[in-house]
Amino acid sequence: MVELGHLIQTHGYWVLALGCMLEGESVLMLAAMAAHAGYLDPKKVVVIAAASAFVGDQLLFWLGRWYGPAALGRKPRIARQAERIRHLIERYHGWVVVGVRFAYGLRVAGTLLIGASGLRPWQLAVFNAVGTVLWAMLITALGWSLGQATQALFGHVWRLEAALVIAVLIAALGWGWTRHTHRRSTP
Repeated sequence: MVELGHLIQTHGYWVLALGCMLEGESVLMLAAMAAHAGYLDPKKVVVIAAASAFVGDQLLFWLGRWYGPAALGRKPRIARQAERIRHLIERYHGWVVVGVRFAYGLRVAGTLLIGASGLRPWQLAVFNAVGTVLWAMLITALGWSLGQATQALFGHVWRLEAALVIAVLIAALGWGWTRHTHRRSTP
C-alpha cells in the first residue's frame, strides 16, 4: 500500500495547481497543512497557488469577455448582477478584482462578469496579480495554522493526521460538488 505522505510529495504540487485554477481555498488549505507536516515546501505552495489562481482568473476573464454578453442575455438574474459589477468597477476600478478573489463562492461568476464588464485586460492582470498573491499568502497561513493546531491537539499521531486530511478532502470535494450541482440546477 502506498503511503499518503508519499502520494502528497509525488502529486501534491500539480493537484494544488489544478485545484487553485478551478476552485482554490480547500485545496490550498490542505496543501498548507501538508507543508506544515513537511510534505511540501511552503514557499512553493504559495507561488504555485498564486500563479495557478492568476491563470485561472485570466481564462475566466477572457471567457467572460468573449461569451459573457451572450450568456447574460440568457440569464436575466445574472445580468442584474453584471450591472452591479459594472457599477462597482466604475467606482472602485480594478480593486473589485481583488475583492472577487476573496468572495468565496462568487469567484467564477464574478470573474466572468468582470470579463463581460469592459474592464481593460491590463487592469485585470495587475489587480489579479495583487489579489492572487495576497490570497495565496493568507490562505496558506490559515492552512499552516490549522496544521499547527491539529498537531498541537493530536501530537504526532500520523494515522489520525492522515485520516483528518482524507476526511477534510472528501468533505471539501463533496461540498464543492453539491454547490456545483445546485448552481447548475438553479435557473
